[in-house]
Amino acid sequence: MKNLFEGLKNLIQPKFPPTYDPYFIPMGLFMEWYRAQGEKRTEKIKIAIERENSLVSTWEDFLLPPEEKTLPLTWLYLERIIKFLLWQKGGWKIYFCGPEALFRLIKETYAVSGPRQFDVNLMSTVYEKPFTVCLVEEKDFPCARDNQLQLGGHLDGCRLGFDLGASDFKIAALKDGEVVFSEEIPWQPQEQADPSYHYENIQSGLRKAASFLPRVEAIGGSAAGIYINNQVRIASLFRGVPKDIFKKKVKNMFLEMQKEWGVPFEVLNDGEVTALAGYLTLNSPGVLGVAMGSSEAGGYLNPSGHLPGWLDELAFAPVDLNPQAAVDEWSGDSGVGAMYFSQQAVNKLALAAGFNFPADKKLPDRLKDIQAMAEKGDDRARQIFQDVGLYLGYTAHLYSLFYDYQHLMILGRVTSGIGGELIKQEAEKVLRAEFPALSQKIKIHLTDEESRRVGQAVAAATLPEIKK
Repeated sequence: MKNLFEGLKNLIQPKFPPTYDPYFIPMGLFMEWYRAQGEKRTEKIKIAIERENSLVSTWEDFLLPPEEKTLPLTWLYLERIIKFLLWQKGGWKIYFCGPEALFRLIKETYAVSGPRQFDVNLMSTVYEKPFTVCLVEEKDFPCARDNQLQLGGHLDGCRLGFDLGASDFKIAALKDGEVVFSEEIPWQPQEQADPSYHYENIQSGLRKAASFLPRVEAIGGSAAGIYINNQVRIASLFRGVPKDIFKKKVKNMFLEMQKEWGVPFEVLNDGEVTALAGYLTLNSPGVLGVAMGSSEAGGYLNPSGHLPGWLDELAFAPVDLNPQAAVDEWSGDSGVGAMYFSQQAVNKLALAAGFNFPADKKLPDRLKDIQAMAEKGDDRARQIFQDVGLYLGYTAHLYSLFYDYQHLMILGRVTSGIGGELIKQEAEKVLRAEFPALSQKIKIHLTDEESRRVGQAVAAATLPEIKK
């Protein structure tokens, strides 16, 4: 591992290493280096990932021959791509067409007791099927099959929207597209073992917002986690709920709410709603939304103006190849997005910068302290947000290798105040200097301060269609 790390540091040298994370190794730069090996890459491989309803995403590439000298770099390249694809697209089955030696490594890694057991177990839970890795010949390789969800953006009628975060949740009331009420409500959902806490708090917030409307005709929700057909498959907001109670009381929670309200009701991952918020703000498709809150949420609206229905759980997608990078305590993997674009990222950098916090001070409050100091001009505090911006610039390039997008919309509590401006400025600096062609294609957007905080609740309200 040490030799690989030293080799990577020599191969990959970003022009703008983060001040408080100087050994950051951008995955996108490594992918570019690997692809630049050109004719040396003689091994053709294909990867397919199957998710719900037999939908399939595919990836084709060429690798260096799996020889002893190059195998560590080739395996790093291949495994990180598979990891990214798994959390970008979602799925319960990996098809691999390529060298058997690499297949064996994939199968061992993505096994119930392997290094990626978190990914395996979570995907099995989400898709309610045993996770499978299989080797196939080219003639048996599955074809890509995607669906096209209908875009939200419905502004007619009287609507409620909510966005569930780890430290607060936002509610909004809209009448014919005009926001007539919005509010942030503090709560502590992750610490609660009884899901009635979640249900009653959300319902109370919705009833309060409803009091500002003559009637309620539709409700839309945004929340971190994975939601399929309005069912909660996995969500950090309910981490304190025992598994047996989760199945009985949480899985169908939003279906129960829909019954109670008796109106069209749609819930999506908060990253998807971020992309939708970007579309509503910009009136342009091709939007990749990144919400920086308690974790990182991603969402994608393709150039055709559709939500492809992918998982887009970028919190678990790799961005940094430094093997000594901070480890995400939930997934157990290092270098993943949650540690770079969230309250966790700010805390990590703040500690590296020399800030000290009481042990019982929670991350949202630590973020507020750093933000307050940045507003007052504290150089160390400002540099923390600048470092997040450097992360973002290099990761915007990485995301462009997996997504076709023209707009990068950033939202969430981490982007509030001067911090958001610093993040945007540094990310744009990286794009101009390291990726000039890409900087002409991709524009980074920050919405106004209120939209940064409650914009997802407003966008979520536009998800359901009111059927006349």
